[in-house]
Amino acid sequence: MTLLTPDQLEGLLRHIGAERYHNRHPFHRKLHDGLLTKQQVQAWALNRYYYQAKIPAKDATLLARLPTAELRREWRRRIEDHDGTEPGTGGVARWLVLTDGLGLDRDYVESTDGLLPATRFAVDAYVNFVRDQSILAAIASSLTELFSPTIISERVSGMLRHYDFISEETLAYFTPRLTQAPRDSDFALAYVRENARTPEQQREVLGALEFKCSVLWSMLDALDYAYVEDHIPPGAFVP
Repeated sequence: MTLLTPDQLEGLLRHIGAERYHNRHPFHRKLHDGLLTKQQVQAWALNRYYYQAKIPAKDATLLARLPTAELRREWRRRIEDHDGTEPGTGGVARWLVLTDGLGLDRDYVESTDGLLPATRFAVDAYVNFVRDQSILAAIASSLTELFSPTIISERVSGMLRHYDFISEETLAYFTPRLTQAPRDSDFALAYVRENARTPEQQREVLGALEFKCSVLWSMLDALDYAYVEDHIPPGAFVP
């Protein structure tokens, strides 16, 4: 691999998203096209909670390694977005409003007792990746946010249109993400464009985004196998 210009690198990153982002997954299509039962939507929300709850922990591991106050201030906003600044605020709290609205017991959701094993493995692998890899790779792995506004728009409009058990209130998690995700991805993309200065670093950046796409894709693989193909593993949520 020869050294790419920043524009060429960005083009390859966007190509990875177009090819590998989980909006192309069959379970995603079923969810947004109204082809899932309420119980299957419950399983999705329950498992996705673990991802949402671990995002601020993931970001905290990176925050501790960032070398400047400027970078730490920028990344700290992500933790506040998800954890909130007081009880009952932030993205994790809003996700619990969704699981409440779907009729799931909040204590059960927060316990994570009903997770699919693959969900836990995938999310923990992502947290460990951000903790253990270079700062450049860790920041690049967040670039799935470049593509999230599209999936959020599809998710909200599709679920409101197709499911009578979904309301705008229960989907309130997603509204702030329409502005937060572009803000965060703009920063991360600028950082990657500036700091991936060698072919090795550029390969690392591309690999980090591929890894993150695989994390999200594998979570939907597990949901599809367990709750559409009806192979629920022992100990996992049974609708």
